[in-house]
Amino acid sequence: MATHHTLDVPGARLHYEIRGSGPLLLVTGAPMAAVHFAPLADALARHHTVVTHDPRGISGSPVDDPEQDSTPELRANDLVALLDALGADSADVFGSSGGAVTGLALVAQHPKRVRTLVAHEPPVLELLPDAAERRAVTDDIVEAFHKEGIGAAWMKFMTASGLVGGGDGAPTALPGDLSEQDLADSARFFAHELRGTTRHVPDVSALKAGPTRVVIGIGAASGHLVTYRTSVALAERLGTPPVEFPGDHGGFLGRTEEFAEVLRRTLADGGAGEPSAG
Repeated sequence: MATHHTLDVPGARLHYEIRGSGPLLLVTGAPMAAVHFAPLADALARHHTVVTHDPRGISGSPVDDPEQDSTPELRANDLVALLDALGADSADVFGSSGGAVTGLALVAQHPKRVRTLVAHEPPVLELLPDAAERRAVTDDIVEAFHKEGIGAAWMKFMTASGLVGGGDGAPTALPGDLSEQDLADSARFFAHELRGTTRHVPDVSALKAGPTRVVIGIGAASGHLVTYRTSVALAERLGTPPVEFPGDHGGFLGRTEEFAEVLRRTLADGGAGEPSAG
């Protein structure tokens, strides 16, 4: 059973949820909201105090200025504010996709606040040899959103990511039952989040030099995705092999229990301590 809370941070009010007991684990996405992580959080709550949240500007976390871009650095500061509100000196962090980029920024800026970061398939496109081409593709996706709408932008995004035409069960069209909140979150993502997330350049020196254990997660079925390439590129720069997780980019959705078990084992390997939440 989750408890629901709000927290005022500079420029936004965050919605967050707490489940379970044990060592503190923050679970973060971008643009994915807390609701999408609920099954994973329920599975992890058997061994951890799990905190999920809606990133600023998404779902239940409104922002003061809707035109302000959401950057990994801003979102990292929001996670620090969550830790402070929980009375926690540190926590383990699991970040998925854009949330993994948030986690990388958090560790670089506030290394003492994170024990272990598991960054699952961060789309750090700037590390790729074709980064300039990838930037142009991202600009085309954003332009499509402004000129043709959310549907066109999502199809271009999924094609560029490898989600269309690669792998079993890859979508060939958008679902027809997107809610008003889904549409609003999508608009926020394309207009104010996608560029900042994909153009973040991880501070590899800071990630390697700090006390935080940084683990790059990669989906066993993600070989056709651009995030497989970015994950491998970052792991190589860090000098540590990636950890394989069940499924693909969204493995925690389709194979939740198996995914949670791999994550639990990965965190245990890092020696997570007693609960840090007050």
